[in-house]
Amino acid sequence: MENFNDLAAFALVASEHSFTRAAAKMGVSQSALSQTIRQLEARLGLRLLDRTTRSVSPTQAGEQLLKTLAPRLEEIENALSSLKALREKPAGTVRINAGEHSAATLLEPRLRKVIAENPDIRIEIAADYGLMDIVAQRFDAGVRLGEQVARDMIAVRIGPDIRMAVVGSPDYFRRFAPPQTPHDLTAHNCINMRLPTHGGLLPWEFSKDGRDLNVRVTGQLIFNNLALRLNAALAGSGLACLPEDSVREAVARGELIAVLQAWCPYMSGYHLYYPDRRHPSPAFARVIEALRWRDE
Repeated sequence: MENFNDLAAFALVASEHSFTRAAAKMGVSQSALSQTIRQLEARLGLRLLDRTTRSVSPTQAGEQLLKTLAPRLEEIENALSSLKALREKPAGTVRINAGEHSAATLLEPRLRKVIAENPDIRIEIAADYGLMDIVAQRFDAGVRLGEQVARDMIAVRIGPDIRMAVVGSPDYFRRFAPPQTPHDLTAHNCINMRLPTHGGLLPWEFSKDGRDLNVRVTGQLIFNNLALRLNAALAGSGLACLPEDSVREAVARGELIAVLQAWCPYMSGYHLYYPDRRHPSPAFARVIEALRWRDE
């Protein structure tokens, strides 16, 4: 494609009737602008401007070119202006991949205000436990615990430190003695969770006095979401390992009993992560600010 900068330069000189004023608006020297116009005239084989010591005016060929060129340049300027408005206006779709717990407790509640105040923003939340490649799957961002975020990603904390809780119903503990150590879980009916990424069962992680311990528990029930595991624990079907905040009210009401608390340390909270973006969209920037954790 040809470089049309010289046409824009010609249109400005013709409309200003001055090389001096046109050069000032373009931020170039008058001699450089004159050279540009001479090269354009040589390329077209036509004289476009009549120059005198006092003024500059288009020739007949210049008038004809300017008549055709000016509206086109205005259209281009308007198109660029509309793009600028699009860049500055929060609009478009933001896609986030997150686990069920973070989606329900952090994303959906905090993003209500964003969509209420920005009708042109659409937010899609894919709630699952798969540790997928957000770039390959065309997500704008993902949510993981802090220690799970890859180092080449930008991470923004969106929640406080969290910990898991091992819980069972009073009815269950009337039938089985509460475990005293994580090793005791091998004798209990535990409610497992199936990992979607690799198809394996999620191990239960514990730590105490600097000692980390992963226990692969067994039981009659396996689910792939939080709500079903919580319902099964409430029904007395077995022990479940769930985020502490999801069972806090049930424990306070006496519907569930927490065990092995000394073995359940706090972990780095949820982080929103995304690839480096030099110029994030206004919509994505609004989402980040709405989710950013502020320790109150």
